[in-house]
Amino acid sequence: MSDILQMVIQYKILLVLTWLCTVVGLEFLYPLIIAPKNWLRVLKNCSFWFLNSIISVGIILPFSIWASQNTWGWRPTNIEPIVAIIINIILLDFLIYWWHRANHEMPFFWRFHKIHHLDEFLDVTTALRFHFGEVLLSTFFRTIIIIIFDISWMSIICFEILVLFSSAFHHSNIRIPEFLDKIVSKFFVTPSIHGIHHHAIDRDTNSNYSTIFSVWDRIFTTRNLLKLTAVNTIGIEGEKDQSLIQLLIRPFFSSPNQFSLLELLNKFGSTSNSLGSNRAPRCMSIKETLTSMPC
Repeated sequence: MSDILQMVIQYKILLVLTWLCTVVGLEFLYPLIIAPKNWLRVLKNCSFWFLNSIISVGIILPFSIWASQNTWGWRPTNIEPIVAIIINIILLDFLIYWWHRANHEMPFFWRFHKIHHLDEFLDVTTALRFHFGEVLLSTFFRTIIIIIFDISWMSIICFEILVLFSSAFHHSNIRIPEFLDKIVSKFFVTPSIHGIHHHAIDRDTNSNYSTIFSVWDRIFTTRNLLKLTAVNTIGIEGEKDQSLIQLLIRPFFSSPNQFSLLELLNKFGSTSNSLGSNRAPRCMSIKETLTSMPC
């Protein structure tokens, strides 16, 4: 397992850093919106990535390797490896659509995911900004998926790289020619598709959940055709971004402005504490979507 970990760490980090630098360069050359000079925000977002990178090496990768070696083994073994990888990538992207959607619809998950949405400007560093609690929850979800659906280790690596590439791209502040965007967005998530997902209006936040392939939002009626412009406010309606420390501890409190030790002790000492104050904005539920779909 240590050899596999070493290989993944070496090549995955190199690929991701190269792609991030490429996207940053494109943002500088072809910005969609003139970026504010806020290096503290960039440093804060990168700090989330640094923390999650440690978690990735210590928890996510070992769990993923273990899960891939302990699958139920029900799938045929005579499928060509490249075909199996493509099938697995499509399957994982389909499932991550529902995971992302659940993070908006379920109050407990939204507590952690909203840290990502509190960013008040959209660029490649937003793709790095995820609370460690959300990362750990997604690791648990992914481990179950790998075991149940018999996902190979190579498929996991390929999917992870594609997710990182796609996330950096569709969070970026890059101005893409309209004719090119129209073609690419038919198949893949572009900044024009995902940007409106970060608009500080409830109905827009609860749309465009896809990660790699844009088809899922069209199938499950969550596609929003609006385009993000300079006049749109980024973030969460009625809320402001906070410091790194406040964002890290915020999900563990019933109110975003309560950060006392007593509040934390009361939360974990009482099972009657409501999660409703940090609930995600109301949207069509998963059940409602499935029942409203045409047969």
